Amino acid sequence: MKRRPFLKFAAALAVASSMAAAASADTIRIGAVAPKTGGLAGGAAVTHWPSIQLWVAQVNAAGGINVDGTMMMIELIEYDDQTNPGETIKAVQRLATQDEAHFIIAPYGTGLNIAAAPIFDRYGYPQIAVSAITDQQADLSDKFPNMFFTLGTTSAFSEDAVQILSDMREAGQLGNRIAMVNVADAFGIELATVARAKFEEAGFELVYDTSYPLGTQDLSPVIKAAKAAEPDAFVAWSYPPDTFGLTEQAMIENLDVQAFYTAVATPFPGYGARFGSAANGNLGAGGVNPDSEAFQAYAAAHMDVTGSAPDSWASATTYASLEILQQAIEAVGLDRAEVSAHLKANSYETVLGTITFDENNSNAAFWTVGQWQDGVFRGVAARERDGVAAVILKDGWE
Repeated sequence: MKRRPFLKFAAALAVASSMAAAASADTIRIGAVAPKTGGLAGGAAVTHWPSIQLWVAQVNAAGGINVDGTMMMIELIEYDDQTNPGETIKAVQRLATQDEAHFIIAPYGTGLNIAAAPIFDRYGYPQIAVSAITDQQADLSDKFPNMFFTLGTTSAFSEDAVQILSDMREAGQLGNRIAMVNVADAFGIELATVARAKFEEAGFELVYDTSYPLGTQDLSPVIKAAKAAEPDAFVAWSYPPDTFGLTEQAMIENLDVQAFYTAVATPFPGYGARFGSAANGNLGAGGVNPDSEAFQAYAAAHMDVTGSAPDSWASATTYASLEILQQAIEAVGLDRAEVSAHLKANSYETVLGTITFDENNSNAAFWTVGQWQDGVFRGVAARERDGVAAVILKDGWE
């Protein structure tokens, strides 16, 4: 099934229609569980919640989702999981058993998606785990057959980051010494584990390698120790608060490296706004093709409805996952088992282009590395995506 993404609408009408969706027989109850407080709240506030708000507003402005010939408005039910896996599990279970949600949008973050997977599976909900990056995709989809992945694998992200640094070294633009740090949760630990082996295979020397707890407020000791190791490149498998904190401390300490990489939140518009020209040349996880007409239309609609710009990576992927869910519902109705079967067997046209899930319920086309270039975060490495830009050199922190 293929359908062009719906991106043109009147913003005021969209918001009004969304708020007016009445809880009635012609309403689809869709649940959403993600952080509004806790360590990952900042990331979810940029990447997760606004794209959900946009999608619901657009769908309801258009009269709802066509279910077997009946237009059904969306009633969105939201819960804050406080960045706590136990709260994620309880909220998903409540949506399934008390709220009787027809569908539940997957949580935000790798660890929270993995924690919630048994509950999605128990109650037969398809789980499009849009913000989960892991090499466990084959095992997870085998254990939880209705769990789907859109954002890529740990190995792909690590391999492409290491390849960019290897290319720079081959071009004489980078030395051989790497300082690597990671946030100590499922996301950071897995990425650091894979990257450690990839750096070794590529012949790099890890001169500093440490982790820090999720929610760490003072990251100056991390950057001071990394600087003391005299690296040529700094790589952090980081989450939003620490991505900002590490970059700020690198500026304060004048960390003198030829390549600087931080992960989640590097593509956030707030990152570019906060660090300005100092961000130029900084590498990070993900990316987009900002010249894509579909992305530009999505970004404009995002601003109109939410009052904020999307990030240049997972925001559009979150939106694409909702387009996919809508298209599957319109094809087969509200039966969750049939929706999951449709997800496995069909291709979907989204803001990112065509998305198809393979035998491991994984999307093969995704961005892996991006870079700030003259105020725009551009994808510089991808798997099966067009519009990859050339890497530029970082020229200090000015």
